[in-house]
Amino acid sequence: MGELFSGPGGMALGAHNAALATGVELMHAWANDYDQSTCDTYVANIPGATQATVTCQNVRDYPIEQQSKVSGFAFGFPCNDYSLVGEWRGLDGKYGPLYSYGVRVLDHHNPDWFVAENVSGLQSANAGRAFRLILDELAEAGEFGYRLYPHLYSFEEYGVPQKRKRIIVVGVRKDLDVDFRVPSPALYAGLDVSARTALTVPPVGGNLANNERTRQSAQVVERLDHIRPGENAFNADLPAHLRLNVKGATISQIYRRLHPNEPAYTVTGSGGGGTHVYHWDESRALTNRERARLQSFPDTFVFKGTKESVRRQVGMAVPVKGAEAVFTALFRSFNGQPYPAIDANLAHLVASDRNLARA
Repeated sequence: MGELFSGPGGMALGAHNAALATGVELMHAWANDYDQSTCDTYVANIPGATQATVTCQNVRDYPIEQQSKVSGFAFGFPCNDYSLVGEWRGLDGKYGPLYSYGVRVLDHHNPDWFVAENVSGLQSANAGRAFRLILDELAEAGEFGYRLYPHLYSFEEYGVPQKRKRIIVVGVRKDLDVDFRVPSPALYAGLDVSARTALTVPPVGGNLANNERTRQSAQVVERLDHIRPGENAFNADLPAHLRLNVKGATISQIYRRLHPNEPAYTVTGSGGGGTHVYHWDESRALTNRERARLQSFPDTFVFKGTKESVRRQVGMAVPVKGAEAVFTALFRSFNGQPYPAIDANLAHLVASDRNLARA
């Protein structure tokens, strides 16, 4: 498997876990990301990855055509310009066109399959034009083209203790007699994905890596003392001196406490005061290790870099268990193994029937 925009390795680890579970021999070939600490994390945790195979380089300069041939490809192309939080510039933004480097990989390597990931806002960016264009280019890429299986996944339905919606597009080469089907959440219905279980079973011990606490000012602690589980700085009953002086839109995640009996709200990789995800009981922000738990990374997965770099890596990553669910279904499809799947006509499909038929 080759990978662009690899991040710290959430997609890759999910793929390797799925391979072990389905009897597939999955070998890392190469990966690329632009941030050195992120690449160091990938090398430290992903089987087969080395400093020689994981290149820290702007994708615009990465020699795609010089990489070894791969039969599988993954890419979580940057979501900055498709996120609903931000300017939402889509294809007109700095990062919007970067999906095309994934298309270049498909054109050159003709892998059997690919898995692409992005935020839910992709389906509506540029009045829907961006997503239609991306689907068209993916479907027509390579020597044979690809059958596409786009789906809007709610990862809390697949074992991730976090409410996180992401578009995943699985592509299977058209000349192969393999039909991928979106895995049914019923497979994961019995899992406890509450924030309480994620952060307490087992307890997050102080000796774990990436578990440094953030220093909270006295005012922040006082503010959190007045916010109940599930509330935020705008719907809690705060004294006047603790209210935020914000005009216009109010973001519901600012100083929002987790609710212990529900999946966490979406973990992000950046943002100033009030965006660090807050414990339901203790008046503090979560540690990076706790955020990693909400992203379903195992405690043995050690992130490299400064605390702020690790926060960014955790927030930008694909949740491991979410990726594992998709890759498990994909590998079972190639193995000819049955598995419960969603009826394509009833699924939360993010492309119109016309787009799917054309793909």
